[in-house]
Amino acid sequence: MRPRFGWGRFLVPRGRWFKRTCLLFAFILFDYSITATFCKTPLMEGNLFARRWMELYGIPLGLTIFVLLMNLPVYLTLCLDSALSRNLSLGILSKVEPMVDVVFAWFIAGVHFNGATSWFWYMPQGLRQLVGCGAYLTATLAWTYGFRAPGRQG
Repeated sequence: MRPRFGWGRFLVPRGRWFKRTCLLFAFILFDYSITATFCKTPLMEGNLFARRWMELYGIPLGLTIFVLLMNLPVYLTLCLDSALSRNLSLGILSKVEPMVDVVFAWFIAGVHFNGATSWFWYMPQGLRQLVGCGAYLTATLAWTYGFRAPGRQG
């Protein structure tokens, strides 16, 4: 049973927002796991903030702290968007949600995909980010919006 009062109703995104959250954090987990696998010394990490956390606490703990701190605002934004979107009309949502998906695709999924694949895929940085953006948008269109094949019933 979902809580009606208190902070519980704001801490878990609902509906499409929950699917977006799962998809975004799949990209984040991909980046985290690849970095944890391939990074043998903090100097190998390109992100200066992550490198500093790794130098202070070691690679596994430093990377974990960095990922949690950097992605907490993303999660809170998704929770806030989920709560605010319940009060918007379908006309507004049909215009706002695709724009939000594009922003999340480029700035979160694309960046994390670029960061993860930079360990083993030697392509220009912009191209890797574009591929990650495209992968996120494709998955979002298929999973979040749930398009059906023409001619199929309900």
